[in-house]
Amino acid sequence: MVAACILAPEGPRLTPQDKARFRALDPWGFILFARNVEDPAQLSALTSDLRDSVGRDCPVLVDQEGGRVQRLRAPHWREWVPPLDQVESAGEDAARMMFLRGALIGAELRGVGIDTDCAPCADVASAATHPFLRNRCYGEAPDVVVHMARAMAAGLLAGGCLPVMKHLPGHGAATVDSHLHLPVVGEDRATLRARDFAPFAALADLPMAMTAHVVYPAFDDAAPATQSREMLHLIRGEIGFQGLVMTDDISMEALSGDLDQRTRAAIAAGCDLVLYCKGEPSECELVTAAAGPLTGQALSRAEAALAARPAGPTLDIEAAEDEFLALQQGGG
Repeated sequence: MVAACILAPEGPRLTPQDKARFRALDPWGFILFARNVEDPAQLSALTSDLRDSVGRDCPVLVDQEGGRVQRLRAPHWREWVPPLDQVESAGEDAARMMFLRGALIGAELRGVGIDTDCAPCADVASAATHPFLRNRCYGEAPDVVVHMARAMAAGLLAGGCLPVMKHLPGHGAATVDSHLHLPVVGEDRATLRARDFAPFAALADLPMAMTAHVVYPAFDDAAPATQSREMLHLIRGEIGFQGLVMTDDISMEALSGDLDQRTRAAIAAGCDLVLYCKGEPSECELVTAAAGPLTGQALSRAEAALAARPAGPTLDIEAAEDEFLALQQGGG
């Protein structure tokens, strides 16, 4: 039975041992990082081998936001300015440019067998937002963030990729890097609802989302959202997101306990899938066992997400690139 996790390979190629291990673990999908990427031919072979290892057309994910968080880079792929820089420089053309940006990124990914991009970021930036996140955001006002994130998600779909909205229910008010520390956001309920949670509610129809390793004491003063039943209830109820919920990387330092404890807490809280990014073989096995099989509502949501996966690009990519460059040269 398919496991309720997303795993990462260790390197750019699968060994026979890797293939046998992934066949036995049978994760729902895979995620790739710079360590897995050399050139288009190698990457296409890797994504094909990953799917062959589990015997199905499983999703293959990547973080290709543009800017600092971009796993596929020059000379083989386009380089992108950070999202916030793109939005701020584009003026009235910003939404169209974000759509085209998403379409071009999606088509590049789909060309090497990657069908899911961990974008857009619907987090609302502020002057206090930690630098690890700030220029990955799309704006400082919830309505701007919604408009730009909607355009980016639509572009990714037009380019052939599923979007994964992040970081539910809102990471923008955090002032520390959750890769290294546990952020605690002290705003009251009214502020969080009006600012941080609002974009996610407006984008609740998207097929997939990723949680934030952030504590919101106004709702739960102990557990980060990834491991909080209260916050998952809020995400499903008040925010209204009924799509597939995956954790952020379960190995990040924001979380405490061993990987078994972290994984079980996330599943118990209501996350559908656990993301483990390091690729260490024994830890892949531990996370898979702790996550358990994908069943019930989580399985139904996973099937719905895959049903929304495009077969490929649905627009003229060459024309999209020409339009993007023209807008950029015109000041966008």
